[in-house]
Amino acid sequence: MASMCISLQPTLNPRGSRPLLHSLSFPRSSTVSIPSPSRKRAVTTRASYNPTPATERVIAIASYALPFFNSLQYGRFLFAQYPRLGLLMEPVFPILNLYRSVPYASFVAFFGLYLGVVRNTSLSRYVRFNAMQAVTLDVLLAVPVLLTRILDPGQGGGFGMKAMMWGHTGVFVFSSMCFVYGVLSCLVGKTPYIPFVADAASRQL
Repeated sequence: MASMCISLQPTLNPRGSRPLLHSLSFPRSSTVSIPSPSRKRAVTTRASYNPTPATERVIAIASYALPFFNSLQYGRFLFAQYPRLGLLMEPVFPILNLYRSVPYASFVAFFGLYLGVVRNTSLSRYVRFNAMQAVTLDVLLAVPVLLTRILDPGQGGGFGMKAMMWGHTGVFVFSSMCFVYGVLSCLVGKTPYIPFVADAASRQL
């Protein structure tokens, strides 16, 4: 019996007082690198980035010329009060004269833009949305003319005439800002969202 205890002692504790489990060596687990969420977003952004083609940008920019040309009539009071502002429009005059030389150019451009671009499903949504914004803005520009004909403020210097001048000037400034905003956004390939117009245009697509 004593010999059995002596023979088992080296097996249970072969290195003196050190336990047997500490003497065993286990293989180290291989580390798995998990990409961080920021890295995933960066990879997804590079993969999904598609620059807007130049042809689509040109069509979108040309679309905003329709409401801008039709809004110039509302700037006559502003140009009469500040003649120097008319100098900024001189580069546009040759194109404007060509546009007005075509009979019913406004109606032709309106229906051509609506039927040929907005309703053309072969074009991208980027082009159709910008064209629809331009069409919606052009429709809104007809409202002040109708109000002027209905209310008939007259030619005097009363409050009605001043209200019409302020209204026409405000419409022209708003339309000009929309034109500049739309052109600059389309130049860099971004989608402009015009206030009071973008929601109405989006529902029509």
